[in-house]
Amino acid sequence: MEKLVHINRVSKTVKGGKRFGFAALVVVGDGKGRAGFGHGKAREVPEAISKATAAAKKAMVRVPLKEGRTLHHDGLGHFGAGKVTVRTAPQGTGIIAGGPMRAVFESLGVADVVTKSNGTSNPYNMIRATFAALTEQTSPKSVAQRRGKKVADLLRRGGASAELAAADAEAIAE
Repeated sequence: MEKLVHINRVSKTVKGGKRFGFAALVVVGDGKGRAGFGHGKAREVPEAISKATAAAKKAMVRVPLKEGRTLHHDGLGHFGAGKVTVRTAPQGTGIIAGGPMRAVFESLGVADVVTKSNGTSNPYNMIRATFAALTEQTSPKSVAQRRGKKVADLLRRGGASAELAAADAEAIAE
């Protein structure tokens, strides 16, 4: 799944006038937790888009999803002047995100998320900040593996019963 986020026309002044070029920003994803973004520049729009798509496919990252529809936990991302907050959301919320961030979550396959972008409306910086937030996402499964515990032990917070924690652990699929 590929989404064109932004096209920028740039010009270079030469002896005979102006030469125009195009820069494209593209987000690609498989809808199952993998996404990437790419930037391409060329003299023609279709060529710039194909270069950006190729770059995006090379730079894909995996993001663990909770129940295949939302994020495991809230996160903050920062790039340049762009600050991004991503929050997990209950089922039925939808994608509440502006412009470039919406394209990222749609291609990622996230169905429910609430986001806020502060500091910049530049699509390049917004997308880089969004990916910075997404790369920090971890799943309970990976945390349990790293700490040498069971997922049920991590989820038994506040003295919840072992059966309830075990049921929650079974429900989590990366």
